Amino acid sequence: MPPGGEAPEARLARAVRAAEQALIEFEIAVETFRVEVENFSRLHHQRLGPVYARLEELDALIAEARAARTGDPEDLRKAQELRAMVMPMPGVDDLFHEWIDSDGLSPEAAAMLNEQSVQAPKRVRPGDEARRLYRELVRKAHPDLAREDAERTRRDEFITRVNAAYARGDEALLRELAEEWAAGPAPVVPEVSASEELYARLEWLARRKELLAELARELEESAIGSMLRLAPGDPDRLLDEVAEQLRAQVSEREAELAGLQAS
Repeated sequence: MPPGGEAPEARLARAVRAAEQALIEFEIAVETFRVEVENFSRLHHQRLGPVYARLEELDALIAEARAARTGDPEDLRKAQELRAMVMPMPGVDDLFHEWIDSDGLSPEAAAMLNEQSVQAPKRVRPGDEARRLYRELVRKAHPDLAREDAERTRRDEFITRVNAAYARGDEALLRELAEEWAAGPAPVVPEVSASEELYARLEWLARRKELLAELARELEESAIGSMLRLAPGDPDRLLDEVAEQLRAQVSEREAELAGLQAS
């Protein structure tokens, strides 16, 4: 060891621990944002899907009315294109999918039929304890820490369950999974030197960071992700604003269609 200094292997081990902690925090942030985007996408579709469908139908009707008046081939072509873009009426099975169960109409379906507010999907924000458990499990059980195919498969299946529990913010299940992992087979001791293992770990951390950065970029650049970033603390307000804009567009389209049909 250098006089008054830290051994190179100790410095390397400290750097690996710091990189691991930073990567785990990044992975948690990305997974949390993914859950937020997924929930917001569901809420967006639930609240605004019918309005978007109405706008598409009005666009097709306007184009058809205009084509009927002019007989212009270009107007006819445009009308056919817009009509083709309108989603077809779903079948009965699709229409009632997840709206009817063994107890009859679901609460959401009953609320819609009675013109009451539909309960928004639960927005998941994992708490501090869930985050801690998730960090520990990812650090201990990540598939890329495996040296053998069988062990990698075992870790893949386990981490899939961990991610699902974290996505739901299920702290109790994460605690059960932590106990299950602790009681499982002991990890295989690598047949390499400590330094070789540390360097290999650093290389894996770098690759994992690149993959996570790409996933984060895709989430942020997606339509729903971009919307969510505009109002991360109050997405309901953002949906209200978008809904108001869409309703104004519907009114404009309806007035335009009425004018075409009257002339």
